[in-house]
Amino acid sequence: MSKVVLDVSMSLDGFTAGPNVRADEPMGDGGERLHEWMAGEGADARAVEEVNAIVGATVIGRRTFDLGLRPWGGTPWPGVPGFVVTHRIRDDFRGDNGGTFAFDGLEAAVRRAKDAAGDKDVLVMGADVAGQLLGAGLLDEVHLHIAPVLLGQGTGLFGGRGGEVVPEGEPVAGVATHLRFRVTGAS
Repeated sequence: MSKVVLDVSMSLDGFTAGPNVRADEPMGDGGERLHEWMAGEGADARAVEEVNAIVGATVIGRRTFDLGLRPWGGTPWPGVPGFVVTHRIRDDFRGDNGGTFAFDGLEAAVRRAKDAAGDKDVLVMGADVAGQLLGAGLLDEVHLHIAPVLLGQGTGLFGGRGGEVVPEGEPVAGVATHLRFRVTGAS
């Protein structure tokens, strides 16, 4: 059965995007530095391979969709369907890379994404939607990649919501430090 997994890069000081997120800087000022580890070797390359191997569908926050569509050209993983959490429902959308997006409320988007993912997992994109999933008890795991970057300010993880997690496995160090957690509850 598929799990709902947040796989996210975060700065050492706790931000998933830099300040001043906008259309021409979707990751905010300096935020693209959070992903530089993905071009690495060894443990970093294995972390990228692992996420690519598990993704069967995505659940994406509306703001992340709006800001990410242009750089992605469609879904972040070509051929992997995206389900956008929104109150502004619209017809399904096909991106330039052939990926499809459907628009729905939180619980319906997760249900549809799990159906589409089959035996793979649903990856979560967006700090606020991750917090909504945590609060609704719909988030199963967190894969956290701590990049050696200090942003000073920006977008915090989970949109300010709290919860309970349990470490899974050992930390793995490359350029980034890779951690995994099982979610046990929201607070």
